[in-house]
Order: sequence, then C-alpha cells, then structure tokens
Amino acid sequence: MTRRANEHGDGRRAFLRAAASTAGLAIVGCATAAAQREGRAGGRGHPDEAEVTPGEALMQEHGVLERTLLVYDEAARRIDQGEKLDVAVIARAADVIRRFVEEYHEKLEEQFVFPRLEAARRQVELVAVLRRQHERGREVTGDVARQAAAGSATPALARALRAFERMYRPHAAREDTVLFPAFREVIGGAAYRELGESFEEEEHRRFGEHGFEDTVAEVARLEEALGIGDLARFTP
Repeated sequence: MTRRANEHGDGRRAFLRAAASTAGLAIVGCATAAAQREGRAGGRGHPDEAEVTPGEALMQEHGVLERTLLVYDEAARRIDQGEKLDVAVIARAADVIRRFVEEYHEKLEEQFVFPRLEAARRQVELVAVLRRQHERGREVTGDVARQAAAGSATPALARALRAFERMYRPHAAREDTVLFPAFREVIGGAAYRELGESFEEEEHRRFGEHGFEDTVAEVARLEEALGIGDLARFTP
C-alpha cells in the first residue's frame, strides 16, 4: 500500500470518528431538550415525570369521580339498610363532585373537547347526550347537597345518590372508550400535547400545585369515614 493510500485511510478514519462524535453530541442534545420539554409538561405538577396527555388527565379525573361514586354507593346502601350514616360525609362528597368534577373537569370537556368534535362532525350525537347529562348531573348534585345539608338520611337522598351513580358510570365509560380516542384523532399530535399543558395550568390555577393529589387524598378520607378505604374488602 502506498503512502498516499495510507494518508487517505487515516483521513477517512479521522473523519468517521469526528462524525460519530458530532452525532453523539446531537443525540445527547436532543435527549436533553426532550427531557426539558417533558419537565415543563410533566405529570400533575411533578417536573421529573413523563408528560400527561389530555386524555390521560381526563381519565385520571374520572378515577376521582369513580371513587366518589363508591362513597355515594355505600351511603345509599346504609340508608336502605337503616344503618348509621353521618350525612356530613355525603355533603363533603357532593362538594368534591361540584368543585372538581362539575366546575373543573366537565368545564374542560365543554370548552376544549366537545366543540372540536362538533366542528369536525365526529360523535355529535354522543356529545349532545353528554352535554345533557352534565346539566342533569348538576341538578342532581344540587339536590344531594340540599338534602345532606338538612341532615336527614332519607330514602329520597338514597334515590338521588343512586340516580347520579347510575348515570355517571356509563357516562365516564363512554367518554374513556369512545369520546377521548376520537378527540385525539381530531386534534392532532402537537395541539394535543399543548392542550395537556393548558389542562395542567388550569388545574394549578384552581386547586394549587398539587390539586389532583389533594383531591384524591380528600376522597380517601371520605372512604375511610365510611369504612371502605381498604381496597381488599372489595375482593369477592
């Protein structure tokens, strides 16, 4: 092999080493930028967690709703069976429904989710039913709150609790399995991520930095007050 060929080989190896080094730095830079973006849009106020998408956030909020429905269910059962019930627990549960579900969670759906689907002519009939159920749910919550404030564990209160529960379990299930997937298809990836940040900002504005976690803890205290805080007790 001639000296010229050796020089050519040495030059090529040096070029490849430099290119690999540059690519490595680029990859690290991209990974760092991505981590910073995830930190800014981190889940539920924690900058070191992965990004929470709008659909995930709404479904987590449905978890708060479902756990509050368990409180409603246990209260209605106690009324039906004539067992002891502190009606103040129901008043507090209705307040969680009003503040977190109706005035926050449902308002997000009505402001951001429903209009986009209607504009795209997707799931229009479903959206109409969900809107009406939001309205009816607020009426029932008002009825529950009034009866609970009166301090009487009456059959009428049990009926109101069961009516709310009966409507909202299929309501939330239909949103999780039909509405939210359709919404993600309509809005597109970039706008979907940005909306997740808007949701989190609104949550913090209304409830503070740890609003979701604080609300979950509040519902857990209601469960404990009714003796249903132990998940194992639901195992058949």
